[in-house]
Amino acid sequence: MEKNLKQLHYTGGSEILKIALFGSESTGKTTLGKQLADHFKTAWVPEFAPDYLQKKWNNTAQICDVNDMLPIAYGQMQLENDNLSIANKFLFCDTNLMVTKVFSEVYYNYCDPSLEKSAKKHEYDLFFLTEIDVPCEKVDLRDKPEVRKTVFEAFKQTLIDNNKPFVMLSGGEEVCLKTAIAILEDLEKAKKMGFSSRDFLQIRECGIQLKKIKQQIKFYNTGIVKSVLVEPAEVSNGIVKFAENEIQQKANFFDDNKSNLKLIKFVPASGAASRMFQFLNEFLNDFDIENESINAYINRKKDIELSIFIVGLEKFPFFVAVHNKLKEIYPNFDNLESDYKNFYFIKTLLSSEYFNYSNKPKAILPFHRYKTYNTTPIEEHLYECAKYASSNGNSHLHFTISETHQVAFEKVIEDIKTKVEEETQTKIDIHFSYQNKETDILAVDNANNPFRVKNGKLLFRPGGHGALIENLNKLDGDVIFVKNIDNVIQNHKEINVLYKKALAGFMVELQNQIFNYLKSIEDGKDINVKEIIDFVKYKLNIKVSKDVLKYTLENQIAYFKKILDRPIRVCGMVKNEGDTGGGPFKVRDSKGAVSLQIVETSQIDLTNPEQAKIFSRSTHFNPVDLVCGIQNYKGNKFYLPDFVDNNSGFIVQKNKDGEQLKSYELPGLWNGAMAKWITIFVEVPLITFNPVKTVNDLLKPPHQP
Repeated sequence: MEKNLKQLHYTGGSEILKIALFGSESTGKTTLGKQLADHFKTAWVPEFAPDYLQKKWNNTAQICDVNDMLPIAYGQMQLENDNLSIANKFLFCDTNLMVTKVFSEVYYNYCDPSLEKSAKKHEYDLFFLTEIDVPCEKVDLRDKPEVRKTVFEAFKQTLIDNNKPFVMLSGGEEVCLKTAIAILEDLEKAKKMGFSSRDFLQIRECGIQLKKIKQQIKFYNTGIVKSVLVEPAEVSNGIVKFAENEIQQKANFFDDNKSNLKLIKFVPASGAASRMFQFLNEFLNDFDIENESINAYINRKKDIELSIFIVGLEKFPFFVAVHNKLKEIYPNFDNLESDYKNFYFIKTLLSSEYFNYSNKPKAILPFHRYKTYNTTPIEEHLYECAKYASSNGNSHLHFTISETHQVAFEKVIEDIKTKVEEETQTKIDIHFSYQNKETDILAVDNANNPFRVKNGKLLFRPGGHGALIENLNKLDGDVIFVKNIDNVIQNHKEINVLYKKALAGFMVELQNQIFNYLKSIEDGKDINVKEIIDFVKYKLNIKVSKDVLKYTLENQIAYFKKILDRPIRVCGMVKNEGDTGGGPFKVRDSKGAVSLQIVETSQIDLTNPEQAKIFSRSTHFNPVDLVCGIQNYKGNKFYLPDFVDNNSGFIVQKNKDGEQLKSYELPGLWNGAMAKWITIFVEVPLITFNPVKTVNDLLKPPHQP
């Protein structure tokens, strides 16, 4: 009778989470169930079958058969329902009807329809599927140890087929208990946050911490506090400007000392080139070659970018390759009207059948045309790495990439690495890393509810550039050069090299002085407080408390250790000539402390007249040209996530399958992700800053022969 198989659910105050122990015989389910019930001070539902079958054996000397399946199911259901009323937060069930269903099918090749229907219908917040990695204890009444693996696979497949939320447990008794407790504590938190068990398992599979998701939801609901600008950093007021002889001196200092240093060049290179060609894709989507001229389209759309692209067509490094392909595709190509030539050129350039440039990573596209060959950003970075990020004939280059692009990267590197190494007499060690999936972000809809894709699953998006602090944290080097993949140059490379070395030399000089102070403090030597104050104020641009001279020596030491014992970055700054993006400012944090920060426009409250005025006075721009020191005075690595401003970041509008959504992006790598570093700004020439944001940037002089 189905009413005897009805599952009750708690209807009192707090929700009772039902946890089913599921798996083959003698895999530790009973022991685990008792331990979990004891830990969480709640009820445990024992297995009905052993007592039932023992009585049957005692009375008839017969073991279990198919006719026992329904009575066992009735008895098990009664035990579960009886214990529900005394449960506290959790109810642990040593078994359930799904177990009985599987045994019935495996051993007897039959399952009563009412049992099967109820087993599928019954809901548990989580199933713990115990693996068969423990010794089997033979149970004469019903056990068949020789088929444990078959039974286990049947259990697992049943959970999958019926879309039940489950976690597999393996290892010894102690490991299983510890793992299960941690999972259940997180499950309880997830439920309180409004997530289902399946949501919880998806979150767990991604490795994302619930506390981070909670913080993200808070940002969506309350917004992210804007940066408070005090004033723009300017030359002699937050930005250091060196004379030419000083630049050379610092570059020489770096060359003289680099043999004792491990140098690494860190290149964020995961981005696809879609934004480079966005205006061309829009053109293809909106233009009808049969009914409109390209000139009419340009006038209608006021598309200056398209006009520039067409005028400069033959100057692009990919022109010859595309043109040759067009002559293969269209034998009469040279006789076509110019509009058709230009239209087919753009179409072939972006077509997935041919060049597919807008879907490829920027790193592997041709950027520069030399006399006999073209180069990609990868190749330019290899040459740069050998020129200024090498010591003792060795260089280390690290790309952060999309995993799907690694084969393409490796193919480009395979073709050029030997040539670059021979020409520069430098061995280049190349490594890759991907953005950590654990830094992915929960997307929400416009009502701030979790965004779900068509199959009902939560949508997680990459956390943005700021996630790369995790990649940087895994590097082990004395000097780390950071530079974007698209910021390369074809001309004036000697200036580029000179300033990179100068920034590194300046960073090493400052770091050496910082280390000397910290070692003196640790060794208990007399410290010249006035000297340290002057260094902190005038060399590091850090405001010092006016009361520090009144502190006890012990408090002075603690104060200066807090200021000095941090990772350091020296950032090149160029004069702002209209480019959009981050800039250098003095910023006040929530505790009133003022520090130098790179601030993005989106982090500023431009509706505030005072903040807008400060922003308008900005004189410099951040070209993402950094030299970093990530080790402390003892030679140990800093744990870089400790120096992130976790209350900063960005909320952006995105689209998924035509639906609007919002996504939080982590504090930018050189913004909030490095907010608590020692930060020094140095003016560098504009020629050192040559990003390629759109394909037309390749027509600018630094990218032309």
